Amino acid sequence: MDVTNSQNNTQQNNPLHGITLEQILNELVEKKGWDAMWDYVNIRCFQNDPSIKSSLAFLRKTPWARERVEKMYINHIVRKQKK
Repeated sequence: MDVTNSQNNTQQNNPLHGITLEQILNELVEKKGWDAMWDYVNIRCFQNDPSIKSSLAFLRKTPWARERVEKMYINHIVRKQKK
C-alpha cells in the first residue's frame, strides 16, 4: 500500500488542508466579526481587546479552542463557499 497516496487522499478531503490558522482567523474576523466568534467560542482573547496575534498565541496552546475555531470556519465559511 502506498502510504503517500493514502495521505494525499485524506488531505484532499480535509477542508482545512493548506489553510493556516492565521488565514482562518482573518477570514472569520472579516466575515463574522469578533463578537460572533466570541459567541461561538467563549474565550477572552475574542472579547477583551481582541487581536489576531493574541488569538493565535492562545489557540496554538489550547487544542480544544482551536478545534472549535476550525469547526466554526468549516461550518460558516467552507460550507457557504460550496453552495
